[in-house]
Amino acid sequence: MIGQRIRQARLAARLSLDDVVDQLGRLGLRISKQSISNYERGKRVPKALTLIVLARLFGVNISFFMSEPKASIRWVGYRCQLRLGKRQRRQIEAYVRLVAERQAFLQETLFPNESPRLPKRRNVLSGPDAEEAAEELRACWELGNGPIDSLTQAVESSGGIVVRCTLRGVRFDGLSGYVNRGWPLIVVNGAVADDRLRFDIGHELGHLLMDTSTLQPKDEERLAHRFAGALLVPRTAAFRELGRRRQRVSLNELALLKKKYGLSMQAWLFRMRDLNIITEYSFRKAWREFGHRGWRKEEPVDFCGNERPTRLRQLTLRALAERIITPLDAEELCPGCTIRVGERERAVPTRLAPADILRLDEPRRVAILTRASAEAEPEYRDDPRLTDFEAFSEEDLVE
Repeated sequence: MIGQRIRQARLAARLSLDDVVDQLGRLGLRISKQSISNYERGKRVPKALTLIVLARLFGVNISFFMSEPKASIRWVGYRCQLRLGKRQRRQIEAYVRLVAERQAFLQETLFPNESPRLPKRRNVLSGPDAEEAAEELRACWELGNGPIDSLTQAVESSGGIVVRCTLRGVRFDGLSGYVNRGWPLIVVNGAVADDRLRFDIGHELGHLLMDTSTLQPKDEERLAHRFAGALLVPRTAAFRELGRRRQRVSLNELALLKKKYGLSMQAWLFRMRDLNIITEYSFRKAWREFGHRGWRKEEPVDFCGNERPTRLRQLTLRALAERIITPLDAEELCPGCTIRVGERERAVPTRLAPADILRLDEPRRVAILTRASAEAEPEYRDDPRLTDFEAFSEEDLVE
């Protein structure tokens, strides 16, 4: 189990075995790549000091290595381009599993009798079927027919888990599945624009709620796109904004609608074609204009949404306030969440390396160390996990 957890934490930190060897060397620990590989495969058990340093390096608490995984994930949809390699995919899944495990633990601890609010998965074979599936979800979540302020918060409020992986330069769109007893899990690339991110969340919801297994992959993707568009802009809203039939498309009008609904101008154009508001000829003419202006890659107006997940932080702070977890547990579940409101800008960095502290002048160095010891003292006094272990021996110092 320890080996599996070491591998998970390393991949979640997006480090290769060579990266780990290099960074450990900088800390004065001479551990070979083969040794770390043996740890991960369970052939050797690392010593206490090694585990402490690895935990620091991977950004987890040392107790993580000794705990059993609390999340079982059943993947449903994985949408990416062929350029996403196996290593990157493993890193994404390891990081997502780490976040999902933390949030599922809190949800099941704080709400032991609750289940996710989702419509029953339905068979979908056509565009109108996808429209009905999206409308059913809106009805289930009581979203009405207007713009959705935050699709991320709508998912989280209904028991879903949204994970943003910021992957710049990586051709990754989305990933979806179910955690434990059915919590919907949606993973998106946080490096894209907010309107694209909202569409990707809707697309992954489509994979979760529509059974399109009898169709070809290309048709499955097309219907997931249709579901996303219908979720963000229902038919009734599109007809209300644009009318039922149009002879021409106003690009300025699409720019305004993008800002109102958080759906890209391009997606609005496809939405108009799907609903037969414009003809195929009008669609193609507008699409050529988009290409001529360079708007297929970057549109002239931006949408600033509110699509950052907050549920994990909220649940962590609630569990901490109700003394279900300790401050140390809270920082492990959601790093940085215990910084008091208003103090974030003035807070002393919590991950200064020893070499960085030594370079500071003496008054600042003493102030940082004094504050750190005062904050750590209650944890070491009250938490047996930090005191119930044998002292290190000399053999722990070099491996």
